[in-house]
Amino acid sequence: MAGGRGTRLAPITAAVNKHLLPVYDKPLIYYPLATLMLADIKDILVITRPEDRQSYETLLQDGSQYGIKLSYQVQERPVGIADAVLVAAEFLGESRFALILGDNVFFGHGLREILLSATEQEVGATIFAYWVHNPSEFGVVELGDDGRVLSLVEKPAAPRSNFVVPGLYFYDGQALGMVDSLAPSSRGELEITDLNSEYLRRGQLHVRRLERGFAWLDTGSPQALLDAGNYIATIEHRQGLKIACPEEIAWHSGWITEQQLKQAAARHATSEYGSYLLRILEHGL
Repeated sequence: MAGGRGTRLAPITAAVNKHLLPVYDKPLIYYPLATLMLADIKDILVITRPEDRQSYETLLQDGSQYGIKLSYQVQERPVGIADAVLVAAEFLGESRFALILGDNVFFGHGLREILLSATEQEVGATIFAYWVHNPSEFGVVELGDDGRVLSLVEKPAAPRSNFVVPGLYFYDGQALGMVDSLAPSSRGELEITDLNSEYLRRGQLHVRRLERGFAWLDTGSPQALLDAGNYIATIEHRQGLKIACPEEIAWHSGWITEQQLKQAAARHATSEYGSYLLRILEHGL
């Protein structure tokens, strides 16, 4: 989901959609795209504003260069995260799916395994829980001693927990019908917390904790965007390996050929990114 006006990032979003802004060496949209690819999701719908659709199609094309299929749909008005499910209704049908926000960055050892386990959950919804020091700024999830969800509250003044719900959700085919019956909140939006709460009411909400060592970065403010860029730069400089490189994920997944990876490197021949793609081939990274 790459819609919204990015007002918290103004004025840098006055002419550019925030998900096209750079996080160190890649557009922000690469990071959620890579997360879905790590979950072995290959059929992806990008939801954006009408005026930004062409920019995304120019950047990401049809996805074949990554061995995936990309489609595009517009959200006419930013009326809530859960509204993305309605926008994507024809694309989704009755299938299980994942929904990720375009400004969320995930990184950590074992992330792929956690994502794959979420995709294997056939019934209900799966959310994630991440410990932060400022939970009142997010949707808060309260967990019981057995790890089950006790409550979900959107931006509470007095949080019962330091665990919050990042912008990545896995749903079964019931989600579309649930969203269709949701009432708009006081903000006039279809809230993702209300959808998750309905799954909780039905006893079908699963949660997986992202433990210490995982990084979840929300890039919605100038400081957060800068912090994310600095974090990515530090890790990549130290290791010499890139985070959220779609071509690399596709290559290791067997979705593209050696020739396609060479072609991708040639498209970025004058940049360090292109040089990195060649190193993947030369050194088997």
